[in-house]
Amino acid sequence: MIQLTLLTREGCHLCHSMRAVVARVGEKRPIALHEVDIGTSRDLEDRFGHEIPVLMREDRVIARYRVSVTDLLARLDGPETRTG
Repeated sequence: MIQLTLLTREGCHLCHSMRAVVARVGEKRPIALHEVDIGTSRDLEDRFGHEIPVLMREDRVIARYRVSVTDLLARLDGPETRTG
């Protein structure tokens, strides 16, 4: 199971698009998506406030703003993102 975290905030239209892409990828790969509203954390707001949405795998950012299904699949399957 691939664990992903989507950093989002209320009213973020790009976040809805990113969530839809993750859902489409989830039809091809086993994905568990955890969403975090950055408004609930001062640290996250300071770090990512102008970069939302941010998609993370573990502690690594794998996408910001927009990503296509093809690109996300490549990032999830690429050797630099595989975990042992």
